[in-house]
Amino acid sequence: MVDSPQASNPAATSKRPVVLSVDAMGGDKGPATVVAGLARFLSENPEARALLHGPRDQLNPMVAKRRIGDRVEVCDAPDVVKMTDKPSHALRHGKTTSMWSAIDAVRDGSADVCISCGNTGALMAMSMLRLRKADGVNRPAIAALWPSRNPSGFNMMLDAGADIRADQDDLLTYALMGASYARNGMGLARPRIGLLNVGVEEHKGRAELKVAHDLISRAAARGDYEYVGFVEGGDFPSDRVDVIVTDGFTGNVALKTGEGTANLISELLKEAFNKTPLSKIAALLAMTSLQRLRKRIDPRRVNGGVFLGLNKTVVKSHGSADATGVAAALALGHRLALSGFSDKLAARVASAAALAQDATNDSAAEGDTDSADSGDRQAK
Repeated sequence: MVDSPQASNPAATSKRPVVLSVDAMGGDKGPATVVAGLARFLSENPEARALLHGPRDQLNPMVAKRRIGDRVEVCDAPDVVKMTDKPSHALRHGKTTSMWSAIDAVRDGSADVCISCGNTGALMAMSMLRLRKADGVNRPAIAALWPSRNPSGFNMMLDAGADIRADQDDLLTYALMGASYARNGMGLARPRIGLLNVGVEEHKGRAELKVAHDLISRAAARGDYEYVGFVEGGDFPSDRVDVIVTDGFTGNVALKTGEGTANLISELLKEAFNKTPLSKIAALLAMTSLQRLRKRIDPRRVNGGVFLGLNKTVVKSHGSADATGVAAALALGHRLALSGFSDKLAARVASAAALAQDATNDSAAEGDTDSADSGDRQAK
């Protein structure tokens, strides 16, 4: 079974089977890879069902070949959102695409969660249009997992690329949503939140980071999380923090850099152990340890970013995901649906808006007090 650390208690399962709405098109490797990943996922989750969206004449033979037709319904959607399409173009011309169809199945209640390997910008734009942002959310975020030294084996980072911008209020909302995800999805009663910066010293960083630092700190008690302050890039795999908050530009660059590094390490190890007869013998002797290392750093294992801040759950799989990666994203969506995560997050976001406003008001009030004190001192 594909490991997915986001599982909450499966006892929360609803009476009817969880239905996944899967966009079969848009991934770099084509629909055959998505169907292969779906078949792998279904073999480990016999109670799950899926709606598979795309051109019926292409998908039906693939589903038949994998012998999953009794648990998969193909929903005909003749067109595809291309990776090169701008979000605005996808919104104007996307009503007949597999992505639109997959999102609408969640909107109308036919499915519990949407999973797509397609164009991230288009998926976010369509999701916001069809599913709407939760009250109090200005910019939704993508939450992604990062292998770490924590007992769970992972840290969570957001935003991983939903929006390249984020002001101090957005960063506070990300912290609150991230805390909710870590609590409900990763089982952490009091998650530790860190704000990504170029150093841990309070005088470092852009102005909005310094303001966000203050806001997140003030909201910690009411948000039921521990704020550890600024963290650096080296803390991504550390056990100092559970949730790392940053803007989407920085987060996306960091995520892809980490994945590329993990793949490079795997390739270099393989090359080194195949170099000489002695190294091949050493590889055989260390096979079990090498397999554990490979599994630990394999980016496919944590494939799937969750869109936080929408009224329903959407999981974005990497466009280049293979069948293993697709299965991991499907497992994530399935387990979040089992936990009732969407409803729990909506409740947390509703309170997050109040917390954010309270923290902002507290900061402004303190600023006014400081100004008044300064004026008094000058008057004296």
